[in-house]
Amino acid sequence: MTLHRKFAALAAGAIALTAAGQAFAQTEVQWWHAMGGELGQKTEAIAAGFNASQSDYKVVPIYKGNYTETMTGAIAAFRAKKHPHIVQVFEVGTGTMMAAEGAVYPVYKLMQDAGAKFDPKDYLPAVTGYYTDTAGNMLSMPFNSSTPVLYYNKTAFAKAGLDPNTPPKTWPEVGEFSKKLQAAGIACGFTTGWQSWVQLENFSAWHNLPIGTMENGFGGLGTELTLNSDAHVRHIAQLAEWQKTKIFDYGGRRSDSAPKFYNQECAMYMNSSAAQAGVQANAKDFEFGVGMLPYWPDVAGAPQNSIIGGATLWVLSGHKPAEYKGVAAFFNYLASAEVQAKWHQETGYLPITLAAYELTKTQGFYDKNPGTDVSIKQMTLKEPTPNSKGLRFGNFVQIRDILNEELEAVWSGQKTAKQALDTAVERSNALLRRFEKDNG
Repeated sequence: MTLHRKFAALAAGAIALTAAGQAFAQTEVQWWHAMGGELGQKTEAIAAGFNASQSDYKVVPIYKGNYTETMTGAIAAFRAKKHPHIVQVFEVGTGTMMAAEGAVYPVYKLMQDAGAKFDPKDYLPAVTGYYTDTAGNMLSMPFNSSTPVLYYNKTAFAKAGLDPNTPPKTWPEVGEFSKKLQAAGIACGFTTGWQSWVQLENFSAWHNLPIGTMENGFGGLGTELTLNSDAHVRHIAQLAEWQKTKIFDYGGRRSDSAPKFYNQECAMYMNSSAAQAGVQANAKDFEFGVGMLPYWPDVAGAPQNSIIGGATLWVLSGHKPAEYKGVAAFFNYLASAEVQAKWHQETGYLPITLAAYELTKTQGFYDKNPGTDVSIKQMTLKEPTPNSKGLRFGNFVQIRDILNEELEAVWSGQKTAKQALDTAVERSNALLRRFEKDNG
């Protein structure tokens, strides 16, 4: 080998080693999430987009099961000191995460410490209000925020002689429309996903009714649930009555009822605005529309505004400062107008920033896709009140299980609506007292 060739080989080796060193030097950030299926693919695409946009950091998204499994898994991992940097936690886990002092690195502080650009005013107030402390500091990064809406089968409406462009506005109309749909051969009027979130939590906000004392838990740990009011009891009793003739047909605790709408067994379906991607993919033989949630017209103040669901990204403490700089850079990318507008348009989740909402409008998305702005209109219908800005209860993951159990006892005819809601309040308040004792 000539001297020239030796130098060339050495130079090539040095370049390869340098490149390998640079790749090795890339700081890794672990992100545990709960997005499966189509949403999981879109979540992973966001991480891939960030990774391609720069070479200092690599975000590794890891699917950890449903919301409950992801949250409990992260808590267990933290105790074992094997936790990720970022974990996706659904909105009802907010109270629990807030109480986990020492485990959480608040987002406002993380961004400040990392010297990253961050202004809470850039975000939709309806979203940020849910995830801030009493001083207005943002504790977690909004990611997938949604609110429940009404999906309806336009094709079935036309068949039943109903205006396909006019969904029911009130609960009495839901009953009337369902009877006409059944007379036209549709088996079931409507079904619902996430019954606690839609038919109790959002029902309360939409009717400006408290779900608990002390501003639905925002005022402190001494809160108690109040969802056994006359209005709540009447609503659940009416659903139970409708269940007997399949005007309403229960299909499961989460989104298990979706197939009833997809296969046209039920003509209406109440679930998350983020279910739109699934509805779009599965509504193959019919046209669907989107409307606001129905309300009882004799309840003063209704309709008010709906509240969010979905999840935010919490940062767990105990990692290196350089890694948190990567988290901050990723959050800035995640919140950019282009990324958020794409996420909103493809999934039905709310755009978390005002800039993403404006960009979506200018792109003509809402004009081309009627109904996709219903969630935003519903969330911003009126200025939120202490009853409609959200809820913050400790142990609410377990409380939701109680609410589900008691509602199922109503649907099966084992309990009256009043018996079930009274018991739900009693059992839930016992869990709130336990949480207060553990975190007071």
